[in-house]
Amino acid sequence: MINQAFLNDPYPAYRALRAEGLLHWSPEFCGGAWLLTGHADVAAVLRDPRFSVRRAGGWANSSGPGALAELREFKRIFSRSLLFVDAPQHTRLRQVMNAGFKPAALQRLAPQIQRIVDGLLDDVLAKAVGGTGPFAEFDFMRDFARPLPALVIAGMLGIGAADRSEFVAWSDDIAAFIGSPTPTLEIARRAQISLIAMNEYFRQLLPQRRAAPGDDLMSQLIRAEASGGIITTKELLAQCCTLLFAGHETTRNLLGNGMLALLQHPQQWQALQAEPSLLPAALKELLRFDSPVQYTGRRLKVAVEMHGQVMQKGDLVIPLIGAANRDPARFSDPDCLDIRRNEGAHLSFGYGPHVCIGATLTYLEAEIAMRSVMQRLPQLGLVGSTQSWGENAVYRSLNRLPLQFARPASALHAPPTKAHHA
Repeated sequence: MINQAFLNDPYPAYRALRAEGLLHWSPEFCGGAWLLTGHADVAAVLRDPRFSVRRAGGWANSSGPGALAELREFKRIFSRSLLFVDAPQHTRLRQVMNAGFKPAALQRLAPQIQRIVDGLLDDVLAKAVGGTGPFAEFDFMRDFARPLPALVIAGMLGIGAADRSEFVAWSDDIAAFIGSPTPTLEIARRAQISLIAMNEYFRQLLPQRRAAPGDDLMSQLIRAEASGGIITTKELLAQCCTLLFAGHETTRNLLGNGMLALLQHPQQWQALQAEPSLLPAALKELLRFDSPVQYTGRRLKVAVEMHGQVMQKGDLVIPLIGAANRDPARFSDPDCLDIRRNEGAHLSFGYGPHVCIGATLTYLEAEIAMRSVMQRLPQLGLVGSTQSWGENAVYRSLNRLPLQFARPASALHAPPTKAHHA
């Protein structure tokens, strides 16, 4: 199932699976897994406590003989992450982290996000000034979608921008492991090295932040650690790693996938430009149309029967989010992009107790980013069909997205400086 054609466009494969039924056993996928394609089934599984998120060990074990012992530290760190723990541990950790993701707290971040967006666009525009020809070209992923979420998350955690490139490289290694249905031992080793490096980075910050806590998210976790042991030091470090990794991947891919979809559907892009108030609805539709996260995993705590088949305790279940978001039983004409669509919720941020804690932040970043791009890069368009998809089946992401825009006579904002990236 996972080949280059799937990575370029997974939706024909989902349609073929759905045509054969809503539940499939795949002996090859992740070493053997049940695949779910329907919106109703995926939503039901994501909120059902019989389907456990404690699956990090299974990933490591699938990397070949010897992986269990060699990747022990990777498993230890990830097993404490909010992403991979069930209630009541998940409930406790989520309550600690919720304070940093409340709408009021995130709205206070909006001016900072706008400054980062403006700074990145200043750089794009400044490089275009003085060139030849009516249009300037840039790589939307490299110059905008990739750095933006890393800078925002670093700011939330109270970290300067100087280490951004390391964060992104670490995140890419971890995503490559999680996104491979059958990761090699080498992929797993790189992921472990990067996760340990990320964990160590935060561990070295702890003494300084404990001595002088601020209003950042890491300081909030430290206060929770100090007030009655609500969160342990090891759990605190794991959540910081999770925020850097998960926050970066989802937002980057929404921006890239969403911009590509809009520019491939010029009428939709023109409608959005003419009526920017459609942007919140458009973002929901872009998430549905081409989800940044294509699937997730659960392990059964008990045997469960679905669609006449019995899934055994310990079996891996893969809710195919990308397929569920294009389910014709849930959405009319699901392969059509319609920024005015109003047919209920997509599942791109998950569902139930483990719904993405950073969903509101991702919407906020994307709305500020897309609105600013529309305002500041006139006549934006694709450069042929030169975009390049990554090799990750879970995190659907573009490596490159070359775009062009009308070349300005001068930069619209201040000349680029390092200050606006802080």
